[in-house]
Amino acid sequence: MPIILYARVSTADQNLDHQVTQARAAGFVIDEVIADHGVSGISTSLAERPQGRRLFDKLRAGDTLVVRWVDRLGRNYSDVTDAIRHFIRQGVVIRTVINGMTFDGSTSDPMQQAVRDSLISFMAAMAQAQAEAMKEAQKAGIEAAKRGDGKYLGKKPSYDRATFDLICDHLTSGTGASTIAKLAGVSRQTVLRIKMDPVNAEKSLQKWGL
Repeated sequence: MPIILYARVSTADQNLDHQVTQARAAGFVIDEVIADHGVSGISTSLAERPQGRRLFDKLRAGDTLVVRWVDRLGRNYSDVTDAIRHFIRQGVVIRTVINGMTFDGSTSDPMQQAVRDSLISFMAAMAQAQAEAMKEAQKAGIEAAKRGDGKYLGKKPSYDRATFDLICDHLTSGTGASTIAKLAGVSRQTVLRIKMDPVNAEKSLQKWGL
């Protein structure tokens, strides 16, 4: 049965190769990569994306769908939970690269199903909450830039947009700060600052145009 990696690359700063390399480094043998470029995970559902739609047509019982994290499927709670449960009902196994989570329909025990569904809901909710926080920070940064008041921008961030997104993804999944720092190539203190105040971290990127 094929193992298919689905990737969503929403901005120019994000990289498809990174998602593929990360999956293979985690031990996944990928048979096919399906990717959507330049699409929002908030406003565009998985089924509305050109390649996302292919997943619904292509995946069959026994196939494995690999994603770096659930936010690649989307950042809308209802869309993500509906999509995952649809694939599970079809007999598809869903696995995440980050933390190696597995979701499938192998159990018939109602308690285990409840735990599985609760975890899916939690991760989908976290993905949407993170997206909304970043959106608010971006809005604040744009408004500040429009004012053009010439105020001191503060210290330039030691991370770029792609690194910030990577750090936030791992923080959402519960990965430790030291591990994230190694993966992202930044200091542990940088990861902790972003964890403590992701909104201001995002604003700093906006101020510097990163």
